[in-house]
Amino acid sequence: MHVRLKEWRQRRLLTQDDLSKKSGVGVNTIIRIEGGQWPRISTLRKLAEALQVTPDELLETEGNAQAA
Repeated sequence: MHVRLKEWRQRRLLTQDDLSKKSGVGVNTIIRIEGGQWPRISTLRKLAEALQVTPDELLETEGNAQAA
């Protein structure tokens, strides 16, 4: 399972800086998550809200990766 943050951010045509400003999550944190670090639940919720998706949509498992 991994976080599909970069994919959703790019779908929304946002830079990492844009997403940081919109979510209140630091740019360095966004970079680390996009690089594979697992986020805190509170951070995941902030990012999901800023991207207008559910936290589950930000997460990818092998089962829903094929459906995406």
